Amino acid sequence: MAKAAKTAIKTKDQKAASDAKNWSKVIRSVRSPKTGAYTFKEAIVHKDKVKEFLAQK
Repeated sequence: MAKAAKTAIKTKDQKAASDAKNWSKVIRSVRSPKTGAYTFKEAIVHKDKVKEFLAQK
């Protein structure tokens, strides 16, 4: 995550760089009902919506 934010700061558009810090990559494990194996769901969500994403089934 630090690399992405670091490269965004180097851009000329400072508003976009400051807005990028408000987003997070969230990874959630989901168990398959058929096999019982785990898969992973990834999403980039706003920091205010992280708990909502993790609460989804």
